[in-house]
Amino acid sequence: MQFTAKSLNLKIEEVSAMKHNKENHKAAPKRPKHRFKPGTIKRLYGYMAEYKYRLVVVFLCILISASASAASSLFLRTLIDDYITPLLGQANPVYASLVRAMMSIGAVYLIGVSATLFYNRTMVIIGQGTLKKIRDRMFEHMQGLPIRHFDTHTHGDLMSHYTNDTDTLRQAISQSLPQMLSSLFTVIAAFVSMLYLSVGLALFVALFAVVLLKVIRVLVGRSGSYFVKQQASLGDLNGYIEEMINGQKVVKVFCYEDSAAKAFDLKNEALCNSATEANKYGNITMPIVGNLGYMLYVILAIIGGAAGIAEVPNLSLAGVNTLTIGTIVSFLTLSRAFINPIGQISMQFNMVVMALAGASRIFELMDEPVEMDDGHVTLVNVREESGVIHECEEKTDIWAWKHPHSDGTVLYTPLKGEIRFFDVDFGYEANKIVLHNISLYAKPGQKVAFVGATGAGKTTITNLINRFYDIADGKIRYDGININKIKKADLRRSLGIVLQDVNLFTGTVLDNIRYGKLDATDEACIEAAKLANADGFIRMLPQGYHTVLKGDGTGLSQGQRQLISIARAAVADPPVMILDEATSSIDTRTEAIVQAGMDALMKGRTVFVIAHRLSTVQNADVIMVLEHGRIVERGNHDQLIAERGRYYQLYTGVFELE
Repeated sequence: MQFTAKSLNLKIEEVSAMKHNKENHKAAPKRPKHRFKPGTIKRLYGYMAEYKYRLVVVFLCILISASASAASSLFLRTLIDDYITPLLGQANPVYASLVRAMMSIGAVYLIGVSATLFYNRTMVIIGQGTLKKIRDRMFEHMQGLPIRHFDTHTHGDLMSHYTNDTDTLRQAISQSLPQMLSSLFTVIAAFVSMLYLSVGLALFVALFAVVLLKVIRVLVGRSGSYFVKQQASLGDLNGYIEEMINGQKVVKVFCYEDSAAKAFDLKNEALCNSATEANKYGNITMPIVGNLGYMLYVILAIIGGAAGIAEVPNLSLAGVNTLTIGTIVSFLTLSRAFINPIGQISMQFNMVVMALAGASRIFELMDEPVEMDDGHVTLVNVREESGVIHECEEKTDIWAWKHPHSDGTVLYTPLKGEIRFFDVDFGYEANKIVLHNISLYAKPGQKVAFVGATGAGKTTITNLINRFYDIADGKIRYDGININKIKKADLRRSLGIVLQDVNLFTGTVLDNIRYGKLDATDEACIEAAKLANADGFIRMLPQGYHTVLKGDGTGLSQGQRQLISIARAAVADPPVMILDEATSSIDTRTEAIVQAGMDALMKGRTVFVIAHRLSTVQNADVIMVLEHGRIVERGNHDQLIAERGRYYQLYTGVFELE
């Protein structure tokens, strides 16, 4: 991600806009209108389908755990009325039956605890396995997204999908969902048990629960939309942090620290506000439920005690009887077992809402359209016998384009590196064309240079050759084949690219050079480094070619990083090379050394060169001068100098590149 002075101005405008929005927010606060992506829950279950049998076992264990809890509360009546009360007042009480009863309830507790332990451990396995599948699928899908997507989304926000969003899913799958299910079963089991003890008191509890659920619904409804906004704000904040880290040098050079801090403060405040609103309602839910539960406990104790003293007939599923002390104690315990899980469900529901918000963002990324590839022409290894080309499995370093036809015949076209543009128009946006009527012809082995001011369209032309973007009109042919008919992977395999912005990866120097050709031997990588004149400084590194590079090559100079990228292109040994300001980061003395290696690298290849230093393109076969997306001049160095046109002005310094 590039961070320039222009982007600083955009950030300042963004700060002002955010301040304006903040003032409006204070003037007329509104609840955010965020919604989940339709089908989020169904798709999430789809990733868990592999564990369906384990989920059935988890379901049974949760049912056993809830039943054990209800049974232990229900047993209190029997324990008090049948075992403890008869012993009261006896001169020589016998505790054998009481001990047996205690051992029985202990066994029930043990079964419940074991079931709880088992389903919690199983849900951890299910949760981590599901997240692995989601991360694998998300990364695989991301690899297929077009370059346009990464140009329009911050890298930090994309990273947030793999960290924050998946972490909320982990908590929901391994903790919140099983606890919600367990609480639901406990509520059902407790209510059935209360009906068994007293229908009248159970109906009173049910009426109280209806009021409680209405309170919870209001609280959860207010927090849910803010949890969705919280995940979006977190991704936005991560994107901004990533941008500031990448642009720290620019931030310091332009003394932008204070403005960056203000912009961060506003984004952080937006996250703080949404998180505060979400958790404010979420965190007060359980205390409210708990206090209402205590209120119910007291009311039931008063009503139950009064009815028991008055010997009011008690209707239960077991028949009509009177309320005993054991029945009242057991019912009070069940009322707590009934109300507390409702509070747990409401608390965990907030976590589930946040997880669904994260899952919704993940599925939005997965639903981004991938790069379309309707090509059918592939690049294959061939050998030539008696003038006839044959495809072969072994590596011959001879390549050809394979054209399969509907009638079953196959045509092979030798890979030469001939590139032609026919009246090409292109725009990054449909209504804004940046290239107009571009026509060019690069013969195999020719060196074609593009020069012109920044924004003239030089890099855009090379992006079209790679099919990073598709043209709006016209045709581009590679060895006489329309590039739309060539599979993108095969097309890009035939191209070598050295970009102005170098990307090195964590690994040894050899690994970074081998990135150009994954099956290249160490000897081939070293030869490529020698060709790029990078061998000298690499051998001076602490472990030479086995030195591990970290942090995009931190510790190397910009020129050294560029030399490694040139060696990476050299080891690929492609028929077509694209050099986009390849020597712009190298000093003049080093450039002369590198240029010799570059000339050796370009020998026998079709080469497209973009350069601001006109000294590097004087030996080009064809030089094309672009201006506002049009080719205004073309020819070799001597011809263009003789014409005394725009190239002459650029070369002599009468007109400088912007």
